[in-house]
Amino acid sequence: MKTSAEGFQQCYNAQVTVDGEHQLIVATELGSNASDQGAMVGLLDEVKETFDAQPETVLADAGYCNERDLSELEVRGIDGYVAPGREGNKTVSRDPHTHPATHRMVEKLATPVGRERYAQRKWLSEAPNGWIKEVLGFRRFSVRGLDKVRGEWDLACLALNIKRLQPLVAV
Repeated sequence: MKTSAEGFQQCYNAQVTVDGEHQLIVATELGSNASDQGAMVGLLDEVKETFDAQPETVLADAGYCNERDLSELEVRGIDGYVAPGREGNKTVSRDPHTHPATHRMVEKLATPVGRERYAQRKWLSEAPNGWIKEVLGFRRFSVRGLDKVRGEWDLACLALNIKRLQPLVAV
């Protein structure tokens, strides 16, 4: 990937899908594409395959916002809250004729309920990423090659889930 300061480096983009009730990681993806675009449907498919159920609600940041994936959420009957743009930046309204699903998402997130629901994303999905870095001390991959790195990422996510399960099982 191209980095801002050092030119091109061997970098990866890791994705997680998190259960909102227990903050356990239920699906992972890792690729060499810097963009999150197109990763959401694959993660939803992984959840469906693993649990034989699909999520009722999806909260995702602006990196996942594209017409195809928003339409797919609607087709699957999933209540999605996907930011149409970065927080703090003015959201450009989408043409309802060329981007109908994106337009509906912009309108949905403009409501008080939509903003409140989307705000939960920060503490639900960002916490496990922070725990992987701070609690587990996992900040970089120790292997090379996409397949090996995917395995290492899955292992880090599994380690976090095991650490999270201890207090959940003790209850």
